[in-house]
Amino acid sequence: QLQASGGGSVQPGGTLRLSCACASASIFSFDAMGWYRQAPEKERELVAEIARDGNTRYADAVKGRFTISRDNAKNTVSLEMNNLKPEDAAVYSCSAGFRWGGSPDYWGHGTQVTVSS
Repeated sequence: QLQASGGGSVQPGGTLRLSCACASASIFSFDAMGWYRQAPEKERELVAEIARDGNTRYADAVKGRFTISRDNAKNTVSLEMNNLKPEDAAVYSCSAGFRWGGSPDYWGHGTQVTVSS
């Protein structure tokens, strides 16, 4: 079970930090932990993904602004989002998968991120 938290409303240029806690398994058991987002009337897209070995990948739209990290001891994955833009507004969901670069096997409930002035 994946539980996301940390969403909210910020002004453009602001910062939010999302956190995903895994209650039913160690995140170390997954090859890939990730964050996806879905804005109204848009398809869900990958935002960032982190591998068991710490390798990361990001959507081009967030490179340099977002940072994904994992804390195996706390069993959490976080997404630090800086310099937020209105187009970052979406429902963000965390994911867990057994294959790096593949489709996630598990999804958490989403958390809303709103960016507006």
